[in-house]
Amino acid sequence: MLKKLTLIFLLLYCALANAQTTYTPTADNLETRQHFQDMKFGLFIHWGIYSEMGAGEWVMHDRNIPYNNYKRLADFFNPQSFNAKEWVQFAKRAGMKYITITSRHHDGFSMFGTKASPYNIVDATPYHKDPLMELAQECQKEGIELHFYYSLLDWGRPDYAFGSPIVNGAPANGDWDSYIKFMKDQLTELITKYPAVKGIWFDGYWERTNANWRLDEIYGLIHKLNPTVIIGNNHHEAVKDGEDFQMFEKDLPGGNTTGFSGKSKIGELPLETCETINNSWGFNINDRSYKSVKQIVQYLVNAAGHNANFLLNIGPMPNGKIQPEFADTLVLVGNWMQKNGESIYGTRGNVIAPQQWGVVTSKNNTLYAHVLNMPQQPYVFVPSVKGKVTKVTLLSDGRSIKYRQLPEGVFVYTDNLKPDAIDTIIELTTN
Repeated sequence: MLKKLTLIFLLLYCALANAQTTYTPTADNLETRQHFQDMKFGLFIHWGIYSEMGAGEWVMHDRNIPYNNYKRLADFFNPQSFNAKEWVQFAKRAGMKYITITSRHHDGFSMFGTKASPYNIVDATPYHKDPLMELAQECQKEGIELHFYYSLLDWGRPDYAFGSPIVNGAPANGDWDSYIKFMKDQLTELITKYPAVKGIWFDGYWERTNANWRLDEIYGLIHKLNPTVIIGNNHHEAVKDGEDFQMFEKDLPGGNTTGFSGKSKIGELPLETCETINNSWGFNINDRSYKSVKQIVQYLVNAAGHNANFLLNIGPMPNGKIQPEFADTLVLVGNWMQKNGESIYGTRGNVIAPQQWGVVTSKNNTLYAHVLNMPQQPYVFVPSVKGKVTKVTLLSDGRSIKYRQLPEGVFVYTDNLKPDAIDTIIELTTN
């Protein structure tokens, strides 16, 4: 009898222990998640001392530059043309509602004033200022939400020991406890010192999938410091306990055209997809493969139709300026958003599966059919529409469009419509 009671006690203890480690988001966190979903369009910024090389953010690794040699880039990193107000206005003009910026990338250089390492923009460069603090303050002033990209991977720190074999969840040639503490110290600074911060965007987990990253400790620390901060991790796997949104790199949710998302089973969390404005994340002086206004808008529309945010990346120049090619394009994207934003902001997707002609977003009792490829037949068929359709109009000018509703869906007749070159948006009102 005593043995049975002991066994029952142990089972109850284990159940309670497991229950205690399961993340339960606060009401404030859930509110942040919903707001995150409503924003739909964000600006991703990859900027660091690697920008000086003009060859992307992986230049140290790709060119096998020794760490101690690479660190010399900090000696002459002096972005005197950086202007936080210009960057925030750039995002606002494009119709973006939040900014995610690299606070520390894989090269280990911190783009903010940190006491955890002297290898940072304030202490190690002639600039001696903290651009992320200026950006955070400007974001707070202008109502733009700020997220920090933070690399778990570090090519240079001895305690991380890049390239070391992993034994029992830690690098054999490093000091894992020291590295975990270093990250916790930096994350504490980012969350407690910088205003307007509402998200942490982790990257680099994939470099050591067999390591014990102690995410429960790291995530738990963040949520304890500020429960409203939402956490995402670009690990290319299924959602892990403690995360608040799920991201897909260079792919729409459910797609795997880049090979990153094979294990990224879509969960129940808010979704985000990220893509570059050319072919590079960091500044690349030779990359002129600029995406067009049409490509960017249609990616944004497709993301919304898949119930995801779109995080569009730029790589500013080492002097702190944004390339004029990016600015010119995104002004036009912003113009499109001013006219058509009601069909994107605050909407939800996946209410109707993506179609060959495009996608559908919804808000309250309105469906927005985004016709990106006008069918050859003189109608667009919108399947599985719930509720009775009371009106169908063209969003651009409000004109009425003929339609016919059947149990299997709605036929919207387009024979008298002139297709829009980017997106013909048809508004279906239901009761």
